[in-house]
Amino acid sequence: MTFEHLLDGAEVLAQNGDPSVSGVEYDSRRVKPGCVFVAMHGETSDGNRFIDQAIQAGAVAVVTDSPAEKPREGVAWAVVPHGRRALARLSANFYKRPAERIAITGITGTNGKSTTAFLIESILTADGRKSALIGTIEYHVAGHVYPAPHTTPEALELARLLNEALGLGATDAVMEVSSHALAQERVFGVPFDVAVFTNLTRDHLDYHKTMDEYFAAKRVLFEGCGTDAPRATVTNLDDEYGAKLAAFSRKRSAVVLTYGWERGDFHAQNVDISPRGTRFDMATPQDKIPIFSPLIGRVNVYNILAAAAACYARGCASQAIASGVESLTHVPGRFERVDCGQPFTVVVDYAHTDDALRNLTALAREFVSRGGGTARVVTVFGCGGDRDRAKRPLMGDAAGRGSDFVVLTSDNPRSEDPRAIINDALVGLQKTGVKYSVEVDRRKAIAMAIGEARPGDIVLLAGKGHEKVQVTRAGSHPFDDVEVAREALRASGFECEQARSAGNQA
Repeated sequence: MTFEHLLDGAEVLAQNGDPSVSGVEYDSRRVKPGCVFVAMHGETSDGNRFIDQAIQAGAVAVVTDSPAEKPREGVAWAVVPHGRRALARLSANFYKRPAERIAITGITGTNGKSTTAFLIESILTADGRKSALIGTIEYHVAGHVYPAPHTTPEALELARLLNEALGLGATDAVMEVSSHALAQERVFGVPFDVAVFTNLTRDHLDYHKTMDEYFAAKRVLFEGCGTDAPRATVTNLDDEYGAKLAAFSRKRSAVVLTYGWERGDFHAQNVDISPRGTRFDMATPQDKIPIFSPLIGRVNVYNILAAAAACYARGCASQAIASGVESLTHVPGRFERVDCGQPFTVVVDYAHTDDALRNLTALAREFVSRGGGTARVVTVFGCGGDRDRAKRPLMGDAAGRGSDFVVLTSDNPRSEDPRAIINDALVGLQKTGVKYSVEVDRRKAIAMAIGEARPGDIVLLAGKGHEKVQVTRAGSHPFDDVEVAREALRASGFECEQARSAGNQA
């Protein structure tokens, strides 16, 4: 492919040279001879600082979003107004526009994206289709599993993944689309066939500043990011922002499907939630589908409704929807049970917002109440560093109101002092009057909670879920709440046979 062919459709302010190119990179450390290097301004760094390193590594062309940069001798050159948009166009062109050759379902919202994505993938499989899944927990490409460095990858990695999926016979792709990715135009030029909205609660206001900005970023998925609006929109009528999106999308999408607990095109009837799973009748525009899911909790009824509506929009049969929902037994780090034969329940969950903590503790309270005794909810949680400080007391309040005993600890403190983060959350926690302890060391905090547990209690380890590292000032260190819980249970004399729990998840 030539440089000019690679630039087809990109906004170019100036260009010279037309060498043959063998690849596209935006990280100078990955450049190989024959590559085009896309130098763009990022959130925390400027790729234009590494142009000369890329050329030394063998780049034959440079695309820059900095007019101040002067062309280098012997290297093709292009100046563009938007670096990320250019990266998206070049990546699409290099891989023969894979996003236009596969049906993509995008999911956005504060909570529920991962579980909804896993459910959609399971339903598509039950309907006989091959698919790719791209999200927070991991990436799946037609049976291959890769680690997920970002919820939504940069345009180059996305094009590579979709191209690989097509080569393996995939017809569909399911993507979690984060607000950061939408605001940063990482999915510029990606045509979504179906767009799904789960809910919007306070999160990421360190980045978006206000809820209106946060919602505006999410709404881009339904407007189209350098493309037409999605063919079909699926949105949650029980969420105020979801209701706004339904009205917004009716002017743009050919199909608009709504869902809710008791209303919407897809809604639930005769709901029965037990520790063994969730059962209900799902009303759809065509029929009523009996649903059983090993996933538990009210939030998962919403996730199932969203996934079912999305797959209905993709033409999946009712039988495939029911079968796919039932086939998904767990989602890593979502209400994941750690069972070592102890007489109390230990659960790892990704809940890292006040709304998610309220939902998690409410589900735990429902379970301990079924016993009719004095069983308690014991919650371990912390707040992330370098993130929205204002949500910390809200999380403290949510944990305190939903629990009988709380251990306040570190999550991913990043560059901040863990004690300062804890003090912010403590303001909300103390107002609830709940009994609590503070332990900065998360490993010790988990051991403390497990040591505190009595028969029948439920211990919630909230905030990190599927994550395998803890991020501190010193860098990233291996840390898995599931494995740390197992260590604490072993130290308490319980036997942990299996490598990782596969119990009910939410």
